[in-house]
Amino acid sequence: MKLIIAIVNDEDAIDVIDLLNEKGYRVTKLATTGGFLKSGNTTLMIGIEADKVDTVLGIIEETCKTRHQVVTNPSPLSTTTGVYVPYPVDIEVGGATIFVLDVDNFIKI
Repeated sequence: MKLIIAIVNDEDAIDVIDLLNEKGYRVTKLATTGGFLKSGNTTLMIGIEADKVDTVLGIIEETCKTRHQVVTNPSPLSTTTGVYVPYPVDIEVGGATIFVLDVDNFIKI
């Protein structure tokens, strides 16, 4: 048995969960708040048989999209040589970070 832990962007989480549920996989959802990017993440946990890992990874990969986001520092920085106003930075957010772990012992009570 395997445990897949997938950290996905909130914008993709509902679609991933819906697709996994349609295929008969049970998903546990843990919501978390975003950091400086102000976007939230959702952690999904899926316990499955080892031969189903590629199928679940494929669903997550197809559903999770990367997107560009422009971030800026909310206020100018004051230095000894004057005030520095940081330029906006275009970054890529989204996608998924996935861990596939072996399960030594599975107990359902």
